[in-house]
Amino acid sequence: MSAIEKAVQVRESSEKNVRPEPWSGLKTMNVILKVLNIIGMLGLVLIFAMPFAWMISTSLKTLPETMIFPPEWIPNDPQWQNFIRAWNSGPFLHYFFNSVLIAGGILILQMLTMIPAAYAFARFQFRGSGILFGFVMVTLMIPSQLIFLPVYLQLSSWHLLNTHLGLILPFASSAFGIFLLRQSFKQVPEELIEAARLDKAKEWKIMWKLMIPMARPALITIALFSFISHWNDYFWPLVMTTNETARTLPLGIAKIRETEGVATWNILMAANLILVVPILIVFFFAQRSIIKAFVYNGVK
Repeated sequence: MSAIEKAVQVRESSEKNVRPEPWSGLKTMNVILKVLNIIGMLGLVLIFAMPFAWMISTSLKTLPETMIFPPEWIPNDPQWQNFIRAWNSGPFLHYFFNSVLIAGGILILQMLTMIPAAYAFARFQFRGSGILFGFVMVTLMIPSQLIFLPVYLQLSSWHLLNTHLGLILPFASSAFGIFLLRQSFKQVPEELIEAARLDKAKEWKIMWKLMIPMARPALITIALFSFISHWNDYFWPLVMTTNETARTLPLGIAKIRETEGVATWNILMAANLILVVPILIVFFFAQRSIIKAFVYNGVK
């Protein structure tokens, strides 16, 4: 080995010896941050799950057990008959049918209006499109309680009070749905649309065969939000109805306080659990689509 090679070897070995090692504190800090992140997520889960767990617990208790302080989470003898008693406290099957009909009718009408509107705003440039879309977004800032009186008077003049149609028509479209669906449509590559037009495909066919399948996660998300919102709606059915013809489940549960008494919290919680179960089933089957809609499509 020559002297030059020896000198190079000595230099390399000295550089290795003096090279700073990675800061061990950095790994410790990463571990601490991960632990804190897990603790924070568990805390959020507990915050959101605790009311639901309390509702289940209370629905299975006797009335004296609901008054115990400090409260007990696990009932000594689960009272499954509370659900039968809640169901029989009024025409719950009628309320359930009304809720399904109204929430389903609103959803169908919203899809029929949102999809063409979102497609037009996403793929066509016409005079005043920006202003019209601005008007659509402004409606998001107007609460329904602010405009219910003129809408009520209009529907009353059409003799639609105490009818299913009167509860459906005011929500025939959704500004939030148009916005989210427009963002999803804008992410479809322009080349695909141009290729379809070169094949002489009509606009409605492009929208139905191309845009809707590619925006399926966003559509399912909008449908779920709409269904939950109108399934749980209490204010508008209360304003628009004066008899049992078109009243929904939330109003039926509120009526339990009249038939059973104000303090029967176990029966009220059982009725609320009946109200929540369909939403949980729908959410269970749609959760993957919701994640795809917000993670992959994003909101630009």
